[in-house]
Amino acid sequence: MPDILESVEDGVATLTLNRPEALNALSEEIRLGMHEAIYRLGNDPAIGCIIITGAGRGFCAGGDVKSMAGRSSRVFEERAEGIRQSNRIPALMNSVPKPIIGMINGVAVGAGLSMACACDIRIAAKSARFGTGFIKIGLSGDWGGTWTVTRLIGTAKARELFFTGDIIGADEALRLGLVNQVVDDAELRETTMAMARRIAAMPPIALGYTKRNLSAAETGDFATSLELEAVHQARCSQTEDHREAVAAFKEKRKPSFTGR
Repeated sequence: MPDILESVEDGVATLTLNRPEALNALSEEIRLGMHEAIYRLGNDPAIGCIIITGAGRGFCAGGDVKSMAGRSSRVFEERAEGIRQSNRIPALMNSVPKPIIGMINGVAVGAGLSMACACDIRIAAKSARFGTGFIKIGLSGDWGGTWTVTRLIGTAKARELFFTGDIIGADEALRLGLVNQVVDDAELRETTMAMARRIAAMPPIALGYTKRNLSAAETGDFATSLELEAVHQARCSQTEDHREAVAAFKEKRKPSFTGR
């Protein structure tokens, strides 16, 4: 079986990490497959939303610790370049115009936590567990986790989690703002798919520019955001989808969006 599975339903693409025996720890096949799939699906006009999840009882346990001994013997420059290649994945998750939902079905630790936090929305099962994990194996963090976790939950708590490597439960993750929703395990897929279908039904050009606005707001100043809003709003106002939405509002009917 491949290490990553892909399916499409109602305009929603689901990528499933498929190493359940290793709690979906990252393999080279997962890294390469995620990069290729997110780029392709993120630019596919037939796809409105992407879900990332894991097979079995784990979302992603991060790097495969069993394989790390060999990697640590590489020269510094080679190792740094390998990490840069992996870091292309969260960068791509941030930049593609399609919203990405993390369906957190179990443990999300290390790079698995960073992957979850690179998603636009996170919906967690009650059994899900979260942790930075890096410090416990003598590492400092990758996949953008120090950036995303800090922005989601604030500096003080992010430092605590990174310095201690503590594991927190789903309810605590919700309280901190690390996830958007927590649901019973049996309801996770249905709840996530319902959210994904709602998003996929929205006008795709406007979705893409909205994601760009929100990403820019995390790092830019107010003036930059205002300018981006002006340009992006003007672009969206010229789409057929905007005209259709206005007509549907006037006619008191549901709009039909085409992505044009």
